[in-house]
Amino acid sequence: MQRRGFVCWGLGWIAGLALAVAVPAQAVKTKAPKKPAARGAATAPVPRNEAWWKSRHEAMNARVKQGNVDLVFIGDSITQGWEGAGKEVWQEFYGKRNAVNLGIGGDQTQHVLWRLQHGNLEGISPKLAVVMIGTNNAAAYAPEEIAAGIEAIVKTLRTRLPKTKVLLLGIFPRGATPDDRLRQVNAKTNALICKLADGQNVVFLDIGKVFLQPDGTLSKEIMPDLLHLSPKGYRLWAEAIEPEVEKVLGKR
Repeated sequence: MQRRGFVCWGLGWIAGLALAVAVPAQAVKTKAPKKPAARGAATAPVPRNEAWWKSRHEAMNARVKQGNVDLVFIGDSITQGWEGAGKEVWQEFYGKRNAVNLGIGGDQTQHVLWRLQHGNLEGISPKLAVVMIGTNNAAAYAPEEIAAGIEAIVKTLRTRLPKTKVLLLGIFPRGATPDDRLRQVNAKTNALICKLADGQNVVFLDIGKVFLQPDGTLSKEIMPDLLHLSPKGYRLWAEAIEPEVEKVLGKR
């Protein structure tokens, strides 16, 4: 517990420092940041209306109904990207681990909540759930709202899958430099959600630094658009969480 507290304290200090460094730059901007969404919206389960989204959601439900699921990855386009840029790494690390990808591009916390309550977890009891969500909320939601949405997701997993361990990842860094506004939102959110770890069933892990250069910048070699991962980025992700995955699933 002390170790978790230290990690949370460190994340809070880093987030605060990033904000302090960025204030002068923000002060000269003429365009004000978007107003945060109404309090609690990130915790209200809601589906999306796009046909492709509904189709992917239904395909996920069909897959979990087949059973034989030991590992699930839950998230947005960065998670869905395991089927694209991360395909080879996924096969290498998770191909023999009965893993299912529950990521949908563009999803925010409220969309994930809805999916988890409408079939994505039906009839399964995986050994481990890896969660990384929230970056799509960053433009319009305050860190406290995003953290509340993520907490609701974790609580949903613990309620519906009581035997499943949850590996909650800090939201990945984004934007070219440490003073990127949305990266700051993610960092401040991470400083809040790290407190969700309980030392037993929920483990928090912030692997963001593995994607960054020594000066805190993001390389397009890792994130070509400064948000989504390249094949190299997916390998860094897999390698960074493997010790925690091994604790639950054993060696691959």
